Amino acid sequence: MSIPMSEFSSLFPMAASMAGATAAATGSGIKVQMNFVDYSILGIYLVFVIGIGFALKRYATSAEDYLLSGRSIPGWITGLAFISANLGAQELIGMAASGAEYGIMTSHYYWVGAIPAMVFLGIFMMPMYYGSKAKSVPDYLKMRYDERTRVFNSVSFAFMTIASSGISMHALASLLNYLFGWNYTLCLVVTSGIVLGYVLKGGLSSAIYNEVLQFFMIVFGIAPLAYLGLKNVGGWNGLVAKLGESHMHSWAQTGSTANPLGVPWYGILFGLGFVLSFGYWCTNFAEVQRALAANSMGAARRTPIIGAIPKMLFPAIVILPGLIAMALTSDAVAGGYAIPKAASGALDYNQVLPSMINHYFPNGLLGLAMTALMASFMSGMAANVTAFNTVWTYDLYQGLSGGKKTDAQLLSMGKYATIGGVVFAMAFAFVAKNYNNILSILQLVFGFVNAPLFATFLLGMFTKKSNNHGSFWGLVIGTSSAVAFHGLSYAKGNPLGVKGGWLSGMIEFPKEMSQAFWVAIVAFSVTFIVNALLSLLTKRTQTDEELRGLVYSLTPKEKSEDEAWYARPAVLGTIVMVACIILNAIFW
Repeated sequence: MSIPMSEFSSLFPMAASMAGATAAATGSGIKVQMNFVDYSILGIYLVFVIGIGFALKRYATSAEDYLLSGRSIPGWITGLAFISANLGAQELIGMAASGAEYGIMTSHYYWVGAIPAMVFLGIFMMPMYYGSKAKSVPDYLKMRYDERTRVFNSVSFAFMTIASSGISMHALASLLNYLFGWNYTLCLVVTSGIVLGYVLKGGLSSAIYNEVLQFFMIVFGIAPLAYLGLKNVGGWNGLVAKLGESHMHSWAQTGSTANPLGVPWYGILFGLGFVLSFGYWCTNFAEVQRALAANSMGAARRTPIIGAIPKMLFPAIVILPGLIAMALTSDAVAGGYAIPKAASGALDYNQVLPSMINHYFPNGLLGLAMTALMASFMSGMAANVTAFNTVWTYDLYQGLSGGKKTDAQLLSMGKYATIGGVVFAMAFAFVAKNYNNILSILQLVFGFVNAPLFATFLLGMFTKKSNNHGSFWGLVIGTSSAVAFHGLSYAKGNPLGVKGGWLSGMIEFPKEMSQAFWVAIVAFSVTFIVNALLSLLTKRTQTDEELRGLVYSLTPKEKSEDEAWYARPAVLGTIVMVACIILNAIFW
């Protein structure tokens, strides 16, 4: 007998539309015609990113330089790289799709699901990450707990980065195949080869400096779309008039499920704003690694907070085109544009961004937009590859061999891991090709890995009592419980098997994303409870002195009198949070 879970469908159905965005290779495509100018823009960009890798090669002469950038990069650079590492093709396409379908409530992914966690990371967690001199997130776990906890997390994180890179590869290859008819496999090989080229040569520094370039390419390549579309729809007043109130409020209708998302306020705050967002931003080494490359503790703490500033404004670039597309569709005769329809006759929200680009951008701007999409793929993939090679080299290769490796051996292994990571990610792209809703799979992987890890860090960084036994068995039992829950649950319409219900179809969810969300909830809750109980029932394994610099209450607070008042992490974070609250109030 199935337990209906329709009441939980509210827990972010917007992501379901995002999931299909990367599967756009099916159906009738929008054939975009690029000319010599467009290809020249794309070609110049590709040559430039590879050139950065070669230019920085001479600075990557040791393992620490190659894998950690020698902790020498200014905070504003790492801040922009921090946010660029998160900007993938899935976000650009998916947020535009969600903006069209769900309206301004899509902004919750930014103003609730990102900014608070990024500020929290900078103010409270980076002092332990950076101050402990940890080379990676798993390395911190070894210092705080033990080797087995580090190995468990290293293996799960390595799998997650490979899966995430593979899905990102598939997203771009599918899009290029869809828009231009280019060969899918060739797209995978060429784009992956370019990322491999500059990361292999320049290491983390090359990835970070390229991510800054890619950030600006994404902004300048996509931002004109919002301007042109808003002008076409009659400005902001025209947009509001065409869409109506339901699409233009983020909180006003969340007292119940009667809103475009079908999400009550507590689902937004707890589901997205706590478990998913803090689990991702505070423990994902692909992000944290950028802050660890900063040249000082202050710069490291400011890194995620600096990244939060453009992140807070990104809805104007990625969500607004979706709102405009929906407004124009409601008056297609006047606007000359309508969202394409799927074979079923329903609006295909996944085509919003590519169809808007095709509709509004002339040649030249078209090349810039396609370069922006290419840049978004490269920044996300490079972030995962550099995180993978560091964890593989330091936490698995060196860690499991007792640490008896020379710098030359570590440098060589770091480069081999870079090549291996790209190859394995390409293989996973072909696995992802078999799924229609690949973002649901990605969120499921995050649920298995990031949710239990966040529970472990929450107890480890902010309590002295959490110990080795609680951490390890909390991770093992929490992750296993999530896997078992996945085996007992399935999404409506899916056959029992790989996508869920492989133990028993006991719990039915209306959508795959709802299922993935509750897998994350189970993983976090069980890990937290098991860790806390075992730690209370067993003796502490480390003294206060051994935990100094690893637990917040025992970590010396950095004196920042030599910094301008506005550059102090607490002050800067407060300013960002106030601005975020104001944005929520404006679009209430």
